[in-house]
Amino acid sequence: MDRLSTVEASFLEAEDADRHLSMAIGALAVIDGPGPGRDELIVALSDRLGSVPRLRQVVHQRPLQVAAPELVVDNNFDITHHVRWAVVPQPADESALFRTVTDLMERRLDRDHPLWECWVIEGLPERRWVVLLKIHHCLADEVGAIRVLTSISDAGTGALHETRVVEPPPPSKASGLKVNPLTWAREIWRASLVGTEMAGQTARETGKFVAGLLSPNADAQRQGQVAGTRGYSAVRVSLKDVDTVCEVFGVTRNDVTLAAITDSFRAVLLRHGQQPRRNSLRTLIPVSMGSPEPMDRIDIRASAMLPFLPIEQKDPVKRLRVIHARQNRPEGSAAAHNADGLADHLPFMLSAWSIRLLMRLPQRSIVTLAAYVPGPRQRLQVLGRPVEMLLPIPPTAAPLSTVVSTLSYVDELVLGISADADATPDADEIAGGIELGVARLLARALTRRRSRTKRVRRPAQPGSR
Repeated sequence: MDRLSTVEASFLEAEDADRHLSMAIGALAVIDGPGPGRDELIVALSDRLGSVPRLRQVVHQRPLQVAAPELVVDNNFDITHHVRWAVVPQPADESALFRTVTDLMERRLDRDHPLWECWVIEGLPERRWVVLLKIHHCLADEVGAIRVLTSISDAGTGALHETRVVEPPPPSKASGLKVNPLTWAREIWRASLVGTEMAGQTARETGKFVAGLLSPNADAQRQGQVAGTRGYSAVRVSLKDVDTVCEVFGVTRNDVTLAAITDSFRAVLLRHGQQPRRNSLRTLIPVSMGSPEPMDRIDIRASAMLPFLPIEQKDPVKRLRVIHARQNRPEGSAAAHNADGLADHLPFMLSAWSIRLLMRLPQRSIVTLAAYVPGPRQRLQVLGRPVEMLLPIPPTAAPLSTVVSTLSYVDELVLGISADADATPDADEIAGGIELGVARLLARALTRRRSRTKRVRRPAQPGSR
């Protein structure tokens, strides 16, 4: 039996609370070469995905939500239900591919089966084809999605880490929707103890986080809950350029991507005649709380922070330094860890009801979510064909105006952007702004490096020894 954590189950609760939500995340591989036959691909996927237990498990809800949902082995598992084909409409350019991906990601996964799909998308020019992995956020985070997609490659899970293979557990006799009075009694007793011992601390930590969720920002009228369709776009930047910025200014890749995102939103506000303010850009940033896990584990081990990005700063380098300072405050990570730990001590019934209530309240604070995932360092192959690109795909209908996921692959940093199709800015506008933001930081870094070199090589003054 594999019980979902409170954080994992919250994505199911969020989806149940809003019919517009599809809490699936994805990863997309663009592959160079002729597409494989269906039988060949099915056999390969059956062999390569067999080491991930959660891909052969189905969600079972507990009666009256007295405990978090369980994942139990699907005895009727059939991989052909999960592997599907689609064709990009003509002209099959990048925009058409992104529209196809958006359409596929918006469809909810069927909870009567394990919550994932693998789409083979054909019709691209130059003999290219695409593998789109779609997996529910309750099963995995962005890191987990990349792990699963990587396991499809010829190198398997070894492309990221050495791993052990674990067979899925046998079906549990205690699993399912059986009404067991003893189980109910244990959960009620646990709830009473937790409520007595931790109510005060939990209320303080949760209150701070919820206050951040609901407090309006400077652009509350422009930003809001998403009720329409989503658009997807992506931008690829040189990892060498990003690392140059990191080296010169002493920051991380995540700092650079957050600074570029801030630059993009600042440009949008200025184009629309709005003055960027200190509280204009609040961002939900996942914080990894666990050590590297074996590749067969794709669960979620993360919490989150809610910082304001320094959009009011005019100077790109000052923005970068402020972001780096805020991201590396030890108290921020500690607070996130404590809040995450408390979440799993709450009675699940209370947590589920709270999540559904929060989803119905107007979200007027968070503008964007940003997540960074380190990807494979070596170029992958699928059935002997090279993987040209890897693209992250954030949730396509989360109640945020914009969601950005960042993935490194070989010598590139790829940012996938999901945005409300009816909102301003759209995904393409944000992508273009991020590319410009990285370019501005690179220009400043190169200027700083040349200045340092000139000082080191300054010629000696006449008469000096």
